[in-house]
Amino acid sequence: MLILIVSTAGAVAKSSPKMPQVRQLAFKRAQSLNNGISISWLEQTWVKQTFAEEGLKKNDLELLKKLGFKSIRLPVAFSWFEEQHIPDEKVFHQIDQVVKQCHEYGFKLVIDYHYGKLNDTNYLVETPIIINHWLKVIKRYIHTNADDVFFELYNEPPRIDPKVWKDAAYNIVTAIRKIDKKHTLIIGASNYNSIYELSRFVRLSDENIIYTFHFYEPFLFTHQGAAWVGDQVATTGVSFPYSAENFPALSPKARGTAGELNYNKYNKDGNEQSINDKLQIAKTWANKYDVPILCGEYGVYNKYADLDSRCRYIKAMRAALKRLNIPGMLWDYNGAFSLFTGKPALSTLPVCMKEAIGVVR
Repeated sequence: MLILIVSTAGAVAKSSPKMPQVRQLAFKRAQSLNNGISISWLEQTWVKQTFAEEGLKKNDLELLKKLGFKSIRLPVAFSWFEEQHIPDEKVFHQIDQVVKQCHEYGFKLVIDYHYGKLNDTNYLVETPIIINHWLKVIKRYIHTNADDVFFELYNEPPRIDPKVWKDAAYNIVTAIRKIDKKHTLIIGASNYNSIYELSRFVRLSDENIIYTFHFYEPFLFTHQGAAWVGDQVATTGVSFPYSAENFPALSPKARGTAGELNYNKYNKDGNEQSINDKLQIAKTWANKYDVPILCGEYGVYNKYADLDSRCRYIKAMRAALKRLNIPGMLWDYNGAFSLFTGKPALSTLPVCMKEAIGVVR
C-alpha cells in the first residue's frame, strides 16, 4: 500500500524564529561539499575489469588537491554488483580504500547509490532491496565522521510517479534513521534529479537532509552526440553560447524528438542568463522550505563539444552557482565528461579549463 507522507515541516520552519540546530548543521555540511567532483569508476557497469583497476591513486588525490577540489562523490552500482554475485566484502574493500584516502587528504566524501531499478510497478519489491543495501553501508561506515562522509540515497530516480518516489525515499530514510541519526543524507527528486520535479517536491520531515539536483541545461549542448541518450542529441557542433553564425543544421535523426524542440529554442537557452534563470528555480524551492541544496552533477560530454565552449560553460555554471550560493559537484574526473584532454594531469588540463575552475596559475 502506498503511504503518502504530507509534511508541513517547511511551513513550520519558515514561521519559526530559529532554524532547528540539526538543519543548521545540514546547511553547513552542504557548503563543505562545494568544489566537488565525481569519480566515475565503481558505477561503470560496462567495464568488465572494474576491480582490476586500482581506482583512486595517490597522484589523483594530489592532483585534485592542487586543483582546489574539496569533495569527492563516489557512485557505486550496488544492485549490479549483487546481481553479478560479487561478494559484498570485495565491493566494500574498494569503498574502504576511498574512505581512507579521503580522510588522509582531507576530502569530504559522498557515497552514492547508482543504477537502481526502482519504477512505478516494482517499488514495493525494490524499496526493501535498496534499504537492505543501505543498511549494510550504514553499518559499515556509521563510525565515520558525519562531517566528512555523506550518503546519497538514490542517483537520478527515473520518470516515476513523484508520490511513489516520495514514499520510497521516506521509507529508506526511516530505515536508516533507526540506526544512524548523525550522518547527513542527500536526496533528489524524480525524473533524474530534475530541477523541475524538485520545484514540485515537498520536503521530507527529517531535518538532516541535503536536497540535490542535476543540471545539464541546455541539454542540446551538454549532451550533444551522446549515443546512450538517443537521437534527440544527434545534432553536434553546437557551441556555447549560442551563435547564429556557426549554429549547425538540425540532424535528421533528431527530427520529431525532444531534440528538435531544444534545437529550436537554443537561441534563447544557450546563454549564461538562461543558466542563471533555471538554477534560480532550485534556489527558490530551497528558500521556500528553508533547506540546503546541492548541484550534485553538472558538466559537458567532451567528445563533440569544442573545448572553448566547454570552458565557457563550466565557467558560467560555477559563476552562477557561486552567485546563488549553491554548492556544486562536477561530473566527472576521468570519464566521458572529464575536464582533461587525456589522462588526468596538470599538463592535460587546458589553460581555459584552469581559468574556468579557478586554478591559480
